[in-house]
Amino acid sequence: MSQSSPLPKPTRLLPIKHYFCSLKDPRRRHRRVHRLLDIITIAICAVLAGADDWPEIATFGEHRHNWLKRFLALPGGIPSHDTFERVFDALDPQAFAACFTAWMSALCTHLKMLHLAIDGKTLRHSGSKDLGPLHVVSAWATANHLVLAQQAVAEKSNEITAIPLLLEVLDLEGALVTIDAMGCQKEIARQIVERGGDYVLAVKDNQPSLAADVQELFGEVLVPGTKGLDCRSMQTKEKGHGRTEKREYHVVEVTAEFAARHPEWKDLRSVGMVLSERWVGEQGPSYEARYYISSLKPRVRAFARAVRGHWGIENSLHWHMDVSFGEDKSRIRKRHAAENFAGLRRLALGLLKQHPAKKSIKCKRLAAALNSDFLEEILQSQAKIENV
Repeated sequence: MSQSSPLPKPTRLLPIKHYFCSLKDPRRRHRRVHRLLDIITIAICAVLAGADDWPEIATFGEHRHNWLKRFLALPGGIPSHDTFERVFDALDPQAFAACFTAWMSALCTHLKMLHLAIDGKTLRHSGSKDLGPLHVVSAWATANHLVLAQQAVAEKSNEITAIPLLLEVLDLEGALVTIDAMGCQKEIARQIVERGGDYVLAVKDNQPSLAADVQELFGEVLVPGTKGLDCRSMQTKEKGHGRTEKREYHVVEVTAEFAARHPEWKDLRSVGMVLSERWVGEQGPSYEARYYISSLKPRVRAFARAVRGHWGIENSLHWHMDVSFGEDKSRIRKRHAAENFAGLRRLALGLLKQHPAKKSIKCKRLAAALNSDFLEEILQSQAKIENV
C-alpha cells in the first residue's frame, strides 16, 4: 500500500482520527515508514489495554495486528518500540496535549458548570543525570473524571509559571477553578476571572499578609456573640478504614476593610476556612485548619463541594496514575517522550472512567486487552452528564 493511500473505511476508531488528524508529523517525509496517525492510534489503544512502556505498546501492536488492519493502513507493519519512542519524543508536547484536550473537552460540553481542580504531580523515576524528574500540572474535571489539559513544569521552574500556560488553553467561561497554595497568586486569580471563571484558592504562608488577615478575620467571626459578620457554616462526618474525620466548613463575605487591604485580588468576595478533626485507630484526635479565598459569593455548600472536589484529585487522578498505570515506576527519561506518555495515561484514564462497566480501572484495562470489542466500546464512550 502506498504512503499516500487513504485509511481503510469504515473506521470505528473515529475519535482518534478526528482529534489527532491535524497533528504535525515531526519526521522528514522520506523517513516516514509508518503513518503518524497509525502510531498514535496503536499507542492509545495499547495504553488503554494495559501497556505502560514502549516495548509493551509494540507488543500490543504485534498481537493485535489483524484487528488493527481493519482500521489502519499500516504500510510498514507494526512499528518497533524504538520507533514509538523516537516519534513520541519528537512530537511537540503542546500540540499533542491540544489534541487530547479537544477530545476530553468535547465530553464535557453538557455540563452547566465545570469544576476544574488544578494540581501537579512528579514522575519520580523520569529524571536523568542531566534533568530532574518531570513534574506535570493537570486540569481535572471533577464531575466527569477527565483530565482536560496538562502542562509540564519547565526545568528550574515551578507550578507558578506552568499554571497560567495551562489556564490559557482551557475554556474557563462559567468554570470554577480550585488550586492549592502554590497557585494562590494575584495574576492567576486575575486570569481566571478575566476569562469568565471563578476561583477558590488555598492560602498559606507564601502570601503572608493575606494569610494573616484571613486568620484574623475568622478569629473574630468564630468568637461567640460577634456581630456584623454573617458566617455561614456546615459540618460533615466520615468514617471508614479505621479513621473518623469531622470537618467544619465556614465561609464569610469579605468586609469593605478587608477588600481595601487586598485590592490586587481580582473580584475577591469571600473567604473560607475548613477545620478538620481526625481520629485514626486508637490515636487521639489531630486538628488542622485550612484557609481559602474565593471570587464566589459566600455559599457554604458550594464552598464545601469545591474543597472536597479538589481533595479528590489525589484519589481520582494521582492514585490511579501510580497504582493503575505505574507512572511513578516509569523510567521513560527522554523529556518529550515522558511528557507525551503522561498525556497518553491521562487520556486513557478519562476514557476508561467514562465506560459504564462496574469494574476497576485495572480490570477495564485487562478487559480491553482480552476483548477488542470492549476496547472499541471504550473509545466510543460518551461522557456522563452530571451537575456540579
